[in-house]
Parts: sequence; structure tokens; C-alpha cells
Amino acid sequence: MNEVPLPLWAEMLIAALVLGLLNTLLRPVLVLLTLPVTVLSLGLFLFVINALMFWAAASMLDGLAVADFWAALIGSLIYSLCGMVIDLVIERLFPQE
Repeated sequence: MNEVPLPLWAEMLIAALVLGLLNTLLRPVLVLLTLPVTVLSLGLFLFVINALMFWAAASMLDGLAVADFWAALIGSLIYSLCGMVIDLVIERLFPQE
């Protein structure tokens, strides 16, 4: 899978920072603006929004390249799965009482 080449560690950290900023600042606005489409698609349109955030982060950085929208969609799915696994591990390590 050569569609999303991995950059150096420093560039990956910068990419994570940019992606985090986009998800914090821009994603809520997009979710609100596309709420009717998201409801009609039963939430599946959120994957498209995640792919757009991934693609936008790649377009801002020189060290991260995404070939096309489908590569961004696959990258955002992997990103979402990693986030779910991290949440699950943190919940198991630090249970709430």
C-alpha cells in the first residue's frame, strides 16, 4: 500500500498536531453544517468528513502525501480504529468507579 508514504518521526508528530487542530477547530463546524446529510446516511457521512480532515492535513504538510480521496478515506478509517482502540485501552487501565 504505497498511497500514503510514511514521513520521518518529526513530520509525523507535526502531522498529528495539524490533524488534531483541524479536528478540534474545523470538524465541529463541518459536522453541524452537514447534519442533515449525516442523519440521512445514518452517520456514515462522518467518515467522509474524517477523510476530508485527513486530506486537508496532508495538503498543508510537505512530508505527508495522500494520493486521492479513497486513500484519505482508508487513512481516516485506520485513524478512527486507532482512536477506538486507544479509548478502550484507557478505559480498561483506568476504570471509573
